[in-house]
Amino acid sequence: MKICVVALGKIGLPLAVQFASKGHTVIGADVSEPTVRKVNAGEVPFPGEADLDVKLKEAVSAGLLTATTDTAAAVAESEAVVVVVPLFVDGDGKPDFGWMESATRDIARGLRPGTLVSYETTLPVGTTRNRWAPLLQEGSGLVAGEDFHLVFSPERVLTGRVFADLRKYPKLVGGVNEASAERGVSFYEAVLDFDERADLSRGNGVWDLGNAEAAELAKLAETTYRDVNIGLANQFARFADTVGIDVNLVIDACNTQPYSHIHRPGIAVGGHCIPVYPRLYLWNDPTATVVRAAREANADMPSYAVDLLAAAVGDLSGRSVLVLGAAYRGGVKETAFSGVFPTVEELKRRGATPYVSDPMYTADELVAHGLPAWGGEAVDSAIVQADHAEYRTLTPADLPGVEVVVDGRRVTDPERLGSIRRVVIGG
Repeated sequence: MKICVVALGKIGLPLAVQFASKGHTVIGADVSEPTVRKVNAGEVPFPGEADLDVKLKEAVSAGLLTATTDTAAAVAESEAVVVVVPLFVDGDGKPDFGWMESATRDIARGLRPGTLVSYETTLPVGTTRNRWAPLLQEGSGLVAGEDFHLVFSPERVLTGRVFADLRKYPKLVGGVNEASAERGVSFYEAVLDFDERADLSRGNGVWDLGNAEAAELAKLAETTYRDVNIGLANQFARFADTVGIDVNLVIDACNTQPYSHIHRPGIAVGGHCIPVYPRLYLWNDPTATVVRAAREANADMPSYAVDLLAAAVGDLSGRSVLVLGAAYRGGVKETAFSGVFPTVEELKRRGATPYVSDPMYTADELVAHGLPAWGGEAVDSAIVQADHAEYRTLTPADLPGVEVVVDGRRVTDPERLGSIRRVVIGG
């Protein structure tokens, strides 16, 4: 097949490389000229994705993967189009469809009869049928489900391990009609690999969920579940702090029972997925009080971590505090919805002077993100915000002058910290 992947970000580029690895000819379309240049040179435009550098070079060298900024032209040459353009939400949880609408109009201009269009970006329920189908029809003059096939098939991978996750988890597909779904299933069967751990009970690791709306809800439900679960764990942890209980021991005990799957508490829930998709669900279902309460509980955790610091050292006014970790997750160079931002703001609000350090970011990069980079200034306390592997071996020599560390991720070693007092969320 000839396949067009629209948006060569941290999900789109590995997908394009995966499709090429199966012998298909892939054109990656992206609005960023620097990204297109790097991909055409076989260079990865972002760090941290396992095996992507080698696989990308192989695909480009074999002539199976090229990139362009002309989406319409790439679509016109393709039998299948996979869309992974980002969708954002504002502070009130309202989705901003701007980038996706622009990309969809470009796709429509190049759309040809018989083409499959698959949206993988997580969407509110009903978006594929009620928003993208009309736009594609308006711009192409073709009818969804009749002249071209249209499906929603959510990405279910984690950055850093995309290729492994593609093999491991069933691929979900929902079409705007039965013919679209059949085409979507056959497409993904032809471009993905499934290892022995994949659930093959419904056909080669690709599951037809019946319609696009079911596939949209499946992605929202699985990610919202995680946010709600973490919110519950965080509330357990805050109560445990009031009664002197180690909540992790409690969670370990609970999870020996097969019906208990309590997640772990922590300083923040970050990234493009878990903080965002519950808001998309709430946009569909504003009466979901459980979802709303969990999102609010998780959003309050950076402030609670600062509460723990204040309880340990007293008034924060005039103190200098080092926040360790700008990334939202250890080992991933990404700050999307990272807890570093509310942590820094809360420290400032209480009169402290915050600094930020992260082994994956230079001082200039931190400043570009609006963060006060640490240049070795004297600090008296620290808050661990990201679970970078480097923090497992922290010692007093790494944190001169620090008396207290609030470890929001339970990543530090109390024995290595020695004389530094270690405070964790949930005792």
